[in-house]
Amino acid sequence: MQRPDPNLIAPPPGDPRDFNMAMAHLYRGEIGRATAWRSRLDVTTNWSLAATGAAVTFAFGQSNAHHSVILLDFLLVTLFLFLEARGYRFFELWSYRVRLLETHFYGAMLSSTVQPAPDWKDRLAQSLMQPRFSVSIWEALGRRLRRTYAWIYIVLELAWVAKLLLTMGTNITASAFVRQAHMGAIPGWAVLLLVLLFNVLLIGVSVYSLRWKEATGEVLPYRHASPPEPEIR
Repeated sequence: MQRPDPNLIAPPPGDPRDFNMAMAHLYRGEIGRATAWRSRLDVTTNWSLAATGAAVTFAFGQSNAHHSVILLDFLLVTLFLFLEARGYRFFELWSYRVRLLETHFYGAMLSSTVQPAPDWKDRLAQSLMQPRFSVSIWEALGRRLRRTYAWIYIVLELAWVAKLLLTMGTNITASAFVRQAHMGAIPGWAVLLLVLLFNVLLIGVSVYSLRWKEATGEVLPYRHASPPEPEIR
């Protein structure tokens, strides 16, 4: 049996109209999945903003409120960041298929100068038969951190420092600032050290994940080179 030409939009034998209609329905379904998971990213972001607003309002609205309220919100926002990174990986799974169809099927159909990759149908079939995340959890964390959560953490940092300074009154010295940062039995210097290490960790994840660019993205231009096969790390 003669092997079909992989460069053709609709491989023989069979009616090309059936193939094109099937691809149109598949594209619509994958768009729906990507849109649903993209909307879930907004939900966790809204939760983070609401939690941040509530913590800052409570900390500055009550004169006797302890600064640990803001530090606890750090942990809550970090939980939302992990949930959003997980949702981003699912979004990228569907977005990977959408971009395959847009660049190699619709793009080649609409333009005579665009040539689809010879193995685009094999990559699409592999993603359908064996779904695997196209981005690692670290790349997902770094992307969401750089795009959204970095600003939330900056607001929390400024609010925490401002709360400490307000509770110190007029005695604003370095030693008084360290003492004021205490949390129960935890001395102030240990709290400051933990906050510093947490910030270093966030910066490290943000910078370290810059070297990974496996996310397809819904607005990235078409790359002639074949993208790497989806994998889980």
